[in-house]
Amino acid sequence: MKKRIHREFVLVALTSIFLTAVLVTAVFYGCFRAEIMEELGNSARMLESIGVSAALEKPGGAYDSLKIQGIRITLIGSDGSVLYDNGAEAGDLDNHGDRPEVASARESSSGQAVRRSDTLDKNAFYYAVRLSDGSILRVARESSSMWGIFRDSLPAVLTMAAGVLLLCCGLAARAARTLMRPIWQLAEDLDACDDRLVYQELQPFVRRIRQQHEDLMGTVRLRQEFTANVSHELKTPLTAISGYAELIEHHMAREEDVGRFGGEIHRSAVRLLRMIDDIIRLSELDVMETESPVLERVPLYELAEVSVDMLRINGEKHGVKLFLHGAPCIIRGNKEMVEEVLYNLCDNAIRYNREGGSVFVTAEPKGDRVRLCVEDTGIGIPEEHAERVFERFYRVDKSRSKATGGTGLGLAIVKHIAARHHAELTLESREGEGTRITLWFDRWDEP
Repeated sequence: MKKRIHREFVLVALTSIFLTAVLVTAVFYGCFRAEIMEELGNSARMLESIGVSAALEKPGGAYDSLKIQGIRITLIGSDGSVLYDNGAEAGDLDNHGDRPEVASARESSSGQAVRRSDTLDKNAFYYAVRLSDGSILRVARESSSMWGIFRDSLPAVLTMAAGVLLLCCGLAARAARTLMRPIWQLAEDLDACDDRLVYQELQPFVRRIRQQHEDLMGTVRLRQEFTANVSHELKTPLTAISGYAELIEHHMAREEDVGRFGGEIHRSAVRLLRMIDDIIRLSELDVMETESPVLERVPLYELAEVSVDMLRINGEKHGVKLFLHGAPCIIRGNKEMVEEVLYNLCDNAIRYNREGGSVFVTAEPKGDRVRLCVEDTGIGIPEEHAERVFERFYRVDKSRSKATGGTGLGLAIVKHIAARHHAELTLESREGEGTRITLWFDRWDEP
């Protein structure tokens, strides 16, 4: 970019020099032409005032002065024939009646014209006046053409251009450094750069880059925390499995304890497999964040009915009853993801309930939306923990989660899927009374 800025500055300088030289030459030539015409006009009027015939018959004085200045004097009759010319024999010259300056002087009091001689690369300036007897007095003078003047001045122009070009190269290099300095500062330290030092046009770009940088750092921190949590959570069941297996391997367990140790190994293995499944599922959802899920016609009430029936046996093991309320309703969503939401919410409601408790699942249409609500009569969530229960591996009661086989990832998966469906997710809970989680989905409009 620095080289491009430097090149653009130099190109602008060269173009400006060339255009300035041409323009100055044109203006100078215009002034020069006006001055010559004025001089020729004064000469013609001077000859007219002293009497042309007398001046031509008795050379001297004004006549000699004009001749010394290189002014050509021609006297033309009313019929266009040349009566006198101080630069050639009158008889050898053609009729001048059709010359523009002569024709113009015949119609009005005076006329002028400029004609170029390609052979001599000069311009001839003519000025003619009509005399009182009808004849035409014409005075003329040769001078360099505009391009001749430009060519003659070209060495000086080139010398000036070289000097200006060198100056512009220095200024361009300085300007490029000045223009690039804020960008270099941004590249070195994006966070420490003061907005006042950044160009106004770059500030939206800088703010956007900073936001993306912060988001990226936030994502990196979350992934680091997630990795640390995964390592910690996997270590617990693996340690239990390893410990019990070692006791059995070295015959350190009594015969009556082998069955109990085997049961502990089995429970830890099941918990480990559940955790691995949830971790894999979360990773899949993270990867698919940039992709929109395939939305289809999903019968929410029917899926809720299937989930309740499937988990009813699990609820009976925990002494919890499940109830389904609502009415048939269709949502716009992904069937597999919605089934996953129902299973995780109902499973959590069973795990964190008390014996003899209940779980109420409601799926019903509400205007142009559909409400899915899972409410339990369990232990509830303290107010200070309510905002964090959707975080990965976050548990309100860690000892209870491990005892029930919870992974701490179920609600994180629910939050991900709700976001993918643009569904509104709310949580209401009272410690010791129960929890209600509600999702609002877009209703499927029949065609």
